[in-house]
Amino acid sequence: MARIRVTRKITIDEDELDEQFIYSSGPGGQHANKAATAVQLRFDAAHSPSLPEDVRQRLIDLAGNRATDEGEIVIRAQDWRSQRRNRRDARKRLVGLIRQAAKTPKRRRKTKPSRTADERRLEQKHRRSEKKRLRKPPQEW
Repeated sequence: MARIRVTRKITIDEDELDEQFIYSSGPGGQHANKAATAVQLRFDAAHSPSLPEDVRQRLIDLAGNRATDEGEIVIRAQDWRSQRRNRRDARKRLVGLIRQAAKTPKRRRKTKPSRTADERRLEQKHRRSEKKRLRKPPQEW
């Protein structure tokens, strides 16, 4: 039972990954039409015992449209002509995604714009409104 090391604290059991080999899309001639070299890698992030809860939630959010409604992440790799390279590429992309989710985002500190920044903004608004006002034809009394 092999494990994939993601970070120092996170490792994933290979049994948690489901790989399916499929035909690649697009042109390719004889080789593409008879060899299922593309890989569809599925990882059930929602039910994985390897992931801490905060990482799991960030991972599903980060995955975007690669995540299903059930919390399963689907990665498709078809850049290479061999199954082995596509498989390695899919796993590498999954590990990269999990590493990105493992980083805790910095908390935003609320800041207030300085008085000069406010004055600068109001001055720009005034200049812009003046420019637009001067474009209008004069009012007839």
